[in-house]
Amino acid sequence: MHIVPYTTRSDDNITLRPFQFDDAGALYEAARESLPELKPWMSWAHDAYSPSDAMTYITIARAQWGEGTMFSFAVIDRQTGSLLGACSLSHIHPVYFYCNLGYWVRTSQRGHGTAGRAARLAAQFAFENLKLIRVEIVVATGNESSLKVAEKVGAHREGVLRNRIIVGKDIYDAVMFSFIPKDFDS
Repeated sequence: MHIVPYTTRSDDNITLRPFQFDDAGALYEAARESLPELKPWMSWAHDAYSPSDAMTYITIARAQWGEGTMFSFAVIDRQTGSLLGACSLSHIHPVYFYCNLGYWVRTSQRGHGTAGRAARLAAQFAFENLKLIRVEIVVATGNESSLKVAEKVGAHREGVLRNRIIVGKDIYDAVMFSFIPKDFDS
């Protein structure tokens, strides 16, 4: 993978930008607010989540961006500048040119289409900046909110993968969704 400079992407409502170290406080607050919704589906979300966890994540995310192994974006409200959640491209395959797309939005900001807008912007980044040919969204079968996002934004549902996701000690089947570049042809 080639080096990709820190890049932002925006629509009329949100901006995706690389996490900055001064986002740690806002990331911590958003994660703490959202723990009840995140804990069942995100391994990193736990009751003891701390400001140090937020800073560690940002440090790792910035390093991995520089290595071209993960691209993690802060989802920012264009009007207020507040952090709404996060979106990332991870598990980038260097031979077959696909990746995994993940997203979450803080509890107080859910229901406004933010996760869907972030997912589409991140997928476009993957195709345009990383030259990938496929973006996968893998969602545990019980994660209704995330399933709805993938469906609403036009990701193609491909099937159910057995025993695909582990969160803590729980094993889940998962629905595979995908985007390919032609999904964004206008």
